[in-house]
Amino acid sequence: MKRINTHLSIIGLLLLLPTVIQAQSVAYNRSGDHLKEYDISYRNQAASVQTLESRILELEKEYKVSFLFDAELLNKKIIKKNRKFNSLERTLDNLLTPFGLTYKKLRDNFYVISSQNKEASSAPGRNTPFPTLQILARSVSTVTGTVTDAKQGDGLPGVNIILKGTSIGTTTNKDGQYTLSLPDGNGTLVFSYIGFTMQEIPVQNRSQIDVRLVEEAKALSEVVVVGYSTKQLSQLSSSVAVVTGKQLNDVTSNNTTSLLQGKAPGIIVSNSSGDPNATPTIVVRGSSSISAGSGPLYVVDGIIGGNANPNDVESITILKDAAATGLYGSRAANGVIIITTKSGKSGKTRIDFNAVTGFNYATTGKFKVMNSQQLYDYEKSFYPPDRFDQEVPASVARQNTNWQNLAFRTGLTHNYVLSISGGSEKTRFYVAGNYYNEQGTLRHNEARRYNLRANITHDINDKLKLNIKLNGRLNRQQADPAGLDGALYGAYNNMPWDNPYLADGTPKRGTEGGWFGREQENFLHGWQFNRNEANGSGLDGDINLDYTILPNLTFSSYNRVGYSTTRSELYYDIRSKAGKGLGRLTNGFIDNLSLITSNRLRYDKNFGKHALSALAVAEAEKNKLQNNSVTGEGFAPGLHVMNTASRILSATGSINENSFSKGLVQLDYNFDNKYFAVGSYINESSSRFGADNRSGNFYTLGASWILSNERFLNTPAFLDLLKVRASYGVTGNAEIGNYQSLGLYSFATQYAGNSAAYPFQMDNKGLTWEKAKSLNLGLDVGLYKRLTLNLDVYSKTTDGLLLNVELPYTSGFGSVIRNVGSIRNRGLELNLNSVNLAGAFRWETNFNIAFNRSKVLVLDQGKDIRQGNLLISEGQELYTWNMRKWMGADPATGDPLWEKITAGPNGEEIRTTTNAYSTATQQNLGSASPDFTGGLSNTLSYKGVTLFAFFNFVSGNQIYHVSRQLFDSDGAYYSYNSMILADGWNRWEKPGDVATHPKPVFGGNKNSNQASSRYLEDGSYIRLRNISLSYQVPNLLAKKIKSEHLKIFVSGDNLLTFSKFSGMDPEVVLGPSGGLSSIKYPISKKLLFGINIGF
Repeated sequence: MKRINTHLSIIGLLLLLPTVIQAQSVAYNRSGDHLKEYDISYRNQAASVQTLESRILELEKEYKVSFLFDAELLNKKIIKKNRKFNSLERTLDNLLTPFGLTYKKLRDNFYVISSQNKEASSAPGRNTPFPTLQILARSVSTVTGTVTDAKQGDGLPGVNIILKGTSIGTTTNKDGQYTLSLPDGNGTLVFSYIGFTMQEIPVQNRSQIDVRLVEEAKALSEVVVVGYSTKQLSQLSSSVAVVTGKQLNDVTSNNTTSLLQGKAPGIIVSNSSGDPNATPTIVVRGSSSISAGSGPLYVVDGIIGGNANPNDVESITILKDAAATGLYGSRAANGVIIITTKSGKSGKTRIDFNAVTGFNYATTGKFKVMNSQQLYDYEKSFYPPDRFDQEVPASVARQNTNWQNLAFRTGLTHNYVLSISGGSEKTRFYVAGNYYNEQGTLRHNEARRYNLRANITHDINDKLKLNIKLNGRLNRQQADPAGLDGALYGAYNNMPWDNPYLADGTPKRGTEGGWFGREQENFLHGWQFNRNEANGSGLDGDINLDYTILPNLTFSSYNRVGYSTTRSELYYDIRSKAGKGLGRLTNGFIDNLSLITSNRLRYDKNFGKHALSALAVAEAEKNKLQNNSVTGEGFAPGLHVMNTASRILSATGSINENSFSKGLVQLDYNFDNKYFAVGSYINESSSRFGADNRSGNFYTLGASWILSNERFLNTPAFLDLLKVRASYGVTGNAEIGNYQSLGLYSFATQYAGNSAAYPFQMDNKGLTWEKAKSLNLGLDVGLYKRLTLNLDVYSKTTDGLLLNVELPYTSGFGSVIRNVGSIRNRGLELNLNSVNLAGAFRWETNFNIAFNRSKVLVLDQGKDIRQGNLLISEGQELYTWNMRKWMGADPATGDPLWEKITAGPNGEEIRTTTNAYSTATQQNLGSASPDFTGGLSNTLSYKGVTLFAFFNFVSGNQIYHVSRQLFDSDGAYYSYNSMILADGWNRWEKPGDVATHPKPVFGGNKNSNQASSRYLEDGSYIRLRNISLSYQVPNLLAKKIKSEHLKIFVSGDNLLTFSKFSGMDPEVVLGPSGGLSSIKYPISKKLLFGINIGF
């Protein structure tokens, strides 16, 4: 008889064949009565021996696996007690081989034990190792078929098939095929497989039954990486979000972070530029700091730092609350993103090739500038009549240059990935190479990247395992030499009246006579000669060891060396305007070295219904960044080698170093898979802080209760999971720069002709960590094996904000950084996964939404902090817009109007309008932070055809549209092009007009284009981030070309955006110093075609 792990109990019931065939099975009782049948000679050795069957049952519990066997095979076989080796497979080899037995791994956590007699287990179509099944040869009906994955079309190995109401059954082979002999042609077959919905199909005298199994909603037993260990989702007491590598690859990018946009609640990713070399910003649960870093900590393959190519990612776990992030102590206040890369699995070597190619199209949103005729008519309306005809001849209206067409192009994207994985039981490997090339939609802008990863795992012996991970990369970047002031700027502000070409067809400089644009810059001319390029390379090497000291005690050592280097060149040719008649060259050199070692001791013990896990970690890290730059001038045309410069203008360099060390302990407790508790204590030191406060102490506590496992609640059958969670903890933020606590001297001066030094920075021994105190309450619900819901509410208060504090003039210093101030973030997050339809036609939905409010509690002496038009003030929401309130145009005069607030006789507010900008009242007028963000995806599949659509959305934030101050200036910038008014806008033309815009006036209308809520707009948007249509070629067709699987697809990125925003793109930085939209590199729409083939 067979007893299996509780997680596979249903499968076990279907596979208990020996209990039915009484004539050939041996009765077995776990109480120990069966020992009476053993030879009497063993009785005196009871303390040191045990039955083979009892040892196999012990292994089930120790390794959380399931064995299928005939009791007759294991009966009356005696072994030494508690025989165990380093791995499960090694233990089985040593236990079974002496008795002529063997085993086969059908899939993860499921093994079959059988006799080594091949005749008993190798009959064609017979996928059972049991001798007792020979009785079925007398059956009168045989059914064959194939069981496949309804979504991918692949054959599923190890699917359990049983005749309902009996123990007659079998499992599918590696190709998903099966043969089953039945007593007759009646009855119902039950098909079950972990992670898939069980199906019952009547036989109805059929000889062939093919089945397509569909995936269930996310399995509650799914294992995720959390901190320094892995846990099942159902056992977590903390708030985490998991994004699989498959979900990431919905969008094509060379940056892993950008792919997280909209995929998890509480994670705000802002891709505010279409430059393929740009790095997006990411904020987890709101900004926790004002001047210190607000980005999360990255952990790759269990070690802080590192790099991972998007195509090599197996999964990403985002840790959000203190119970999850706390183990990372000082750098966990802004969340932690854990990236796990792919690894090889034992078995057949697998080769996969992915190819994606397509087109990138520039977008401009609703921001449109005028053509020649439109601009001519507009400027004529406000230009002084006696000057207009003289300065702007009518002929210019017939000369129309579309500068945007000259600056932008249709770019190409290529992404090719070749991976090889596989190995034996002792050695597994994953090797992948990637070539990525994306042409930006702005000309002379490109990102090219080569990546090679090798992950190798080797079991040295029964106790020691070695893991080696290498990640190498080369990249080449090309950008506009003039940066934002070049083609990107000129595409919009250059006048359409200006012809960019001379009579011979070569580009003008822009300084020739008859050029109307104020900047007198033609980016086409500079592109001929100038260049802005950077080449980089890097290598991360991990060596990890896992050593089993005792059956329940493991030591692990994780170590990484990371090195990267970048060489950049910015060259302005002597023939270009930027070269200023001399030519200029700047060479930059950046070298970055990081070293980290993390050593861990882990103890796991199960006793009865109790499970205890203890973890101790000692970690040390050192980082060094070296930066050098040399600038020279005086170069011959086309020559950009520094030793040919006639003069070196500057040579600068810097070295930045920091180090961290950490010790921590964590305890995990689990009682009966119902009650869970976790606690940790962390002590961390950093070279960044003052000598008096170099070390910081942090702690976390978490608990959860699975109510659905309680018998007294009489949990209904449709309720898969009902769980409550709570956590609290203190984490820190150390992102302030490397030498802020030291007293520094500057040597950039001379005295009496000699080098001299003077105090540059005050000694700051008391400087210490920002500390975030976080409380999280969570609820997890699973229904009908189709629906999962995760709800979290949280409050996070950051104290000891690192802020610049002004010092008295008598101190000799301007300011010093001190721990003053406090911010609070509160929010709610909801994540919902559902399988709406299951069957041949399948429909899945994922929806997530997050609400967050950031409030400033305390600032230094209550003093406000102003960042442009953003105000940080006590009692107000973080990043509040503070400016004059726009009241439109005066219907009588067309003058601009703003709101003025004065105090009445009784102290009440009196609100009036004024046309004098200086007398208008500055006031709080909205926030740069959104009310909520989220994402929605739907997947529809039918017979290998899959349609996927993913939307992300942002709502409630205000964007300050800086560009309108130049392009919607009411005549102030008459030598710039102007924007076409958006729908619903109109200009004042005559008395009585009710207009959104005042009358245009040459040189400007009474400061109407100065900062005010006139340019403050709703930043809400919904974007179709990705839509794809794929076809999984049936296996039979794929195998004709010797392929295991073949998929073709077409996809589009950023195809639709719904927004009221009048600018190029409502997607702006949503974090510190964010909320602004100026002339920007627009994001690209992408149309991509791809193929995925495996062998």
